[in-house]
Amino acid sequence: MPNPKHKISKSRGGMRRSHKKLTMPGYVQCPECRESKLSHHVCPNCGTYKGREVITVVEK
Repeated sequence: MPNPKHKISKSRGGMRRSHKKLTMPGYVQCPECRESKLSHHVCPNCGTYKGREVITVVEK
């Protein structure tokens, strides 16, 4: 098993992991009902996608 020859500093380890962060999903505004929804997904509030009604939403 290979072992490190020298200590890796906190700074260098942090630089190596700098791109491993969580990102927020791409929320956009629905053009029909103005609620936020995931990009390229059916709106859960009104059930439309690209201007067409895809699913029927049951009112609670």
